[in-house]
Amino acid sequence: MPPRLQLAAAALLALCARSTLAQKTRAEFAGASATAPLSQYVRVGETIYLSGMLGTTADGTLAAGGIGPETKQALTNIRAALAKSGATLDDVVKCTVFLADMQEWAAMNEVYTTFFVRHKPARSAIGVSGLARNGRVEIECLAVRGAGR
Repeated sequence: MPPRLQLAAAALLALCARSTLAQKTRAEFAGASATAPLSQYVRVGETIYLSGMLGTTADGTLAAGGIGPETKQALTNIRAALAKSGATLDDVVKCTVFLADMQEWAAMNEVYTTFFVRHKPARSAIGVSGLARNGRVEIECLAVRGAGR
């Protein structure tokens, strides 16, 4: 192949690779909230950034019964959001748990551990002075599709 043609072919390949990379790193803003200025999750490539999830049911009310039921509902909401993005709880690599009362850490943890059976993601737990809707717990996660395989 003549050198000029090789150079043109190399430039074309580089352009195609750059275009493919740009397509893979384009952000998908999904599940926009009708009541809050946020997306349920944002996916960039294989990485999924989930917004903090409260223990709210489909009608927007907190699960009744305190920290245990709220934790279960928050993690159920997280599992549903991950499914929409093509991921599972096994793909979660990091969680941050916000607690309205750090005295409820053990009760939250009791429920939390039942959701992460195969892999235990890295996690932080933070005590806060208040959460939206007077919730007891809010959990945000970072997942990478396919990480749990």
